[in-house]
Amino acid sequence: MKKNIPLYILLIFLIIVNGFFLFNYLGKSSHKGPKGRQDNFIVKELKFDDVQKLKLEALEAAHHKRIRDILDRQKVLKDVLFNKISNETIMTSQLDSITSQIGEIEQEKELETFYHFRAIQNICTENQKAKFEHIVREALRRKARRRPNSSSPDRESHGDRPPPMH
Repeated sequence: MKKNIPLYILLIFLIIVNGFFLFNYLGKSSHKGPKGRQDNFIVKELKFDDVQKLKLEALEAAHHKRIRDILDRQKVLKDVLFNKISNETIMTSQLDSITSQIGEIEQEKELETFYHFRAIQNICTENQKAKFEHIVREALRRKARRRPNSSSPDRESHGDRPPPMH
């Protein structure tokens, strides 16, 4: 019996953790996720009317589909890139080509986001537009503060990565 006490304690612990997880996971199933909260923030801050809310929902649905498609294409390219990690010989031109395509997709994603925010701004009234611009600027400022410092003086010309193999 004494040999089983740690197992009983572990079992009780796992039951509690699973119960907590199920309560939090199933209890929040009505939420749309992070974007849903952001949309509600925009709706509340800008005091959108019902017509604007419907337009925003349509914009969000189309935007999410386009971003999902972009991210899927980007994932395929990243998989191709990192599948080459075990290759004994890697041609720099292949890596450059793949990473350039990833960069183009990243550019497409940024442009999609820009045009999405512009479309939101277009459904705003003149008073809402100024507040929306402030919200976007503040979000960009916060994002810039979270970004790690990428320029440190002790880095070599290749950053943290080894020199390319030819």
